[in-house]
This record gives sequence, structure tokens and C-alpha cells, in this order.
Amino acid sequence: MKQTPEGVAGRPRSAVVRDALGVGVAVGLSGFAFGVTAAGAGITALQACVLSLFVFTGASQFALVGALAAGGNPFTAAAGAFFLGTRNAFYGLRLSQLLNVPGAVRPLAAHWVIDETTAVALAQLDRRSARLGFTVTGLSLYVLWNLTTLLGALGAEALGDTAAWGLDAAGPAVFLALLAPMLKTATERAVAALAVVLGLGLLPVLPAGLPVLVAALAAPVILWLKGRRS
Repeated sequence: MKQTPEGVAGRPRSAVVRDALGVGVAVGLSGFAFGVTAAGAGITALQACVLSLFVFTGASQFALVGALAAGGNPFTAAAGAFFLGTRNAFYGLRLSQLLNVPGAVRPLAAHWVIDETTAVALAQLDRRSARLGFTVTGLSLYVLWNLTTLLGALGAEALGDTAAWGLDAAGPAVFLALLAPMLKTATERAVAALAVVLGLGLLPVLPAGLPVLVAALAAPVILWLKGRRS
């Protein structure tokens, strides 16, 4: 009979905390790149910090400021960020069963449902470890991401023109560094490649922000082609 999460022997708490902190610290430090990128897009330090506090999903934040920096319409930029963030809703469906968080704290826990917290929680063998991993990852990442966002934004404002220092490339570079290790299968690599072709190919043709939305069609296209072959 299949065991429930409570019935499986979990890992030592110290190991869960160590791994969760490793993820939280490693990714949280990249908030500095977001702060720099936001400043380069003309967003104030206060606005950048508000985004990190209340949006708190790196890919969506980078997409938003990137589209704004390219001169895109704010509504188009927000739409692209929104669609990137919808994946967190699907993470939430899975984590709600695994973590079984009490109703009173669910709104707070939902704010921390992102790629990293989901990955750490799902890697655990029992509910208690999953909750611990989720909490430690979420807390450490949230604190560091917001702190480094502030430092990056203030530092970029002090430097002046971020393009002159080459700091305008920091955001895309970090985004690619976070994405690359996730492309483990041929299907995932095909989706990424097609998204790049669509995004870059349509960049000179469509208004800023729209190429990102069109690039999102790469996933259903590749999955459709894969289904036809099978």
C-alpha cells in the first residue's frame, strides 16, 4: 500500500535546513541584479522594493522591468509578467495537498509559492520535512531578495547610467543562469530554443513587451508537435 507523506521516514532536520538555506541564499542574492535592472529601466528604488515585497517572483519581475526598459506599454509589460507568474498557481495546487497549511496562514504561505520553495518542498519525503524546507527556503529567500533588491537599486542610482557600466545586462544574465539548469529534457530545451527564436525574431517587428507574450506559445507548439509524433 502506498504510504502517505506522514508515514514516510523523513530526512534529518539539519539536512533539510542546510539544503533550504543553500537555495534561499544562492537565489536570494540575485535580487541585487533585479535592483540594478530596475534602476536601469527608470524604476525608483522604492518602486523596485515594492515589486520585490508584493510580487516576489523573479522571472515576472525581470520580465516586467525588461519590457518597460525597452519602451513597452505598462499594461503589456504587466500582462507578460502575469502570464509568467501563473505557473505558481499550479505549484500551489500541488503544495496545498502536500503541506496542508492551516487556513489562517495560507495567504502568507501562498506568497512564498515560487519555483525554489516548490522544488525544496517536493524533494522531501514527509510532510513535516516539506513544511520545514518550504518555510526555511521561503523566509531566507524573501529576506535576502528584498534586501539585495534595495542594495542593487540604491547602488545603481549612485552609479548613474547603468548602461555605461554594463550593468543593464545583469538581469538577463542572471535570468539565463537560473533557467539553464532547469532545461533537463529534450522537450524543455526545444521549448526554450523556440521561445528564443520567437522572442528575438519578433523583437524588431512587434511593440516592446509583445514578443515575450508570443514566445510563451513555444510550449504548446512543442507539446503539440511531440503529441503528433507519438
